Amino acid sequence: MTWFATPSPTPDGPTVDELKGTAEHWFDWLLGAPLQTLVAVVAGVVLLAITRWLITRTVRSVVSGGAKVRRQAKRLLLKTPVRGALDSDSDPLAVARRVQRAETMGSVLRSTSALVIAIVVVTAIANINDWDLGPVLASAGVLGVALGFGAQTLVKDWLSGLFMLIEDQYGVGDVVNLGEASGVVEAIGLRVTQVRDLSGTLWYVRNGEVLRVGNMTQGWSRALVEVQVPPDADVDRAVEVLRAAATEIVADPELSPHVLAEPEVTGFEDLRAEAVMLRTIIKVAPAKQWVVQRALRARIRERFAEAGISMALPRQLFVERGEG
Repeated sequence: MTWFATPSPTPDGPTVDELKGTAEHWFDWLLGAPLQTLVAVVAGVVLLAITRWLITRTVRSVVSGGAKVRRQAKRLLLKTPVRGALDSDSDPLAVARRVQRAETMGSVLRSTSALVIAIVVVTAIANINDWDLGPVLASAGVLGVALGFGAQTLVKDWLSGLFMLIEDQYGVGDVVNLGEASGVVEAIGLRVTQVRDLSGTLWYVRNGEVLRVGNMTQGWSRALVEVQVPPDADVDRAVEVLRAAATEIVADPELSPHVLAEPEVTGFEDLRAEAVMLRTIIKVAPAKQWVVQRALRARIRERFAEAGISMALPRQLFVERGEG
């Protein structure tokens, strides 16, 4: 019987134990930091995708739900059925306003979540690979302080724009008074708001500089017309004519969909030696007060002319002093 001996490895080559140890070393290393780093990156990507989806869905639900709540509140408060006046779902401006609010708030929240998740993933990778982030954090802290002083105004504008959108202070299509600028809101961003005034000038207003907002077209508006009659005129008769003119406006087929309540006519709002002021008020849908006011002024002029009621004229008193 012949025995064959196993050939021994040459002195110049690695042994079996060395090869086995090397393979185990590389396998342990692969299952250690590289695999953990890959898992951290994949987990961060998945978490970011889920977070962005949840933010988009939540913001749209909140904006849509808020619009529904406001519509129900308006119907309960007004107690008056108005054809199309409160149906914001069919109003292109209202739809654009809700969509813009949702997109802007969603963009901010998505960017913030991406930054937070990125910081967490980088920190986890640094811990896995035993990186020393002390010098980097110290440099970033100094740079952050320097940038913070220079970006105070930018941060202020962003925060003001975010809270303005959350609180729904104004939206696209609203007529607002922002102090220095007044007009129709054309676009809203986190940093600036674009307002087009009556002359056609487009104003860019930084959100951080807005100290007060006067919204003339939010919720509902008022058509207000004031008339002055001579002090010796029949005020009761003038009030009746004003009430008749306002009633005709409410009954007008083109204007009635914009009216939310019965007109109010008040007398003796102001009393001076040269005139008595009378006032007519009609509650109307948002942004419809100017249309109703123009029609009401025209109707009042016609009815006053038919009733023979004259309006007060401004008087000027000249004093002539003689010589001596």
